[in-house]
Amino acid sequence: MSEPPSYTDAVAAQPLNLPVFQFLRDKRIILASGSPRRRQLLNQIGIAKLDVIKSGFAEDLDKSQMSVYEYVQETASRKALAVYKQEIEAEVEPALIIAADTIVLSKNQIVEKPKSPIDHFRMLQSLRDDDFPHRVFTAVACIAPLEEPVYPGYSLQTHIEETQVFFAKDVSDEFLSAYVASAEGKDAAGGYQIQGKGALLVDKIVGDYSNVVGLPLKATLQLMEKTLFPEESEFEDA
Repeated sequence: MSEPPSYTDAVAAQPLNLPVFQFLRDKRIILASGSPRRRQLLNQIGIAKLDVIKSGFAEDLDKSQMSVYEYVQETASRKALAVYKQEIEAEVEPALIIAADTIVLSKNQIVEKPKSPIDHFRMLQSLRDDDFPHRVFTAVACIAPLEEPVYPGYSLQTHIEETQVFFAKDVSDEFLSAYVASAEGKDAAGGYQIQGKGALLVDKIVGDYSNVVGLPLKATLQLMEKTLFPEESEFEDA
């Protein structure tokens, strides 16, 4: 750092003055996800100009043939690639595509979205009564087209983040029933949203909070830098 930092008149919603955000200014960024939570998280770090294009990938990989890590990483990668192939010939070529996939693992089983209110209630009971925390995995995939005509024509980088979540043991069945009735968690893996009323279910977490919401922000920023500037990442590899 050649000069000491100083305050500017910039508003909080603007991105930090970092090379990755300077490079992406006025360029097309695609979020390959229909999740409003992921869009809000990217808005939080100043990426407000986003094209949201939900991937057409069917998300039908055979979980029995791969590890949890392989499953979530492959799903995120295929989401990103599906949108890349769709949009790379568009009038305005994307500079960066961000995709993600989040799963919840409890008792070594992947916990899907609730299928019904009864299933939802039993799912939350199981997470509460488990002696061990459940684990939230998010795989993030970033794709940027290459300027050089080198196969396959793009840079694809991935990262997997894990966070442990401990449910509060003193949450009553009555409370769980009320939470199910609120419908807040009906479309979320694990059946709850930690950024909403679902926070009342949680005793503590170990790891990245934003990962439980749906997108680990620090890891995503690192991945964006690694994808766009593979030799000049702002963060050193851990």
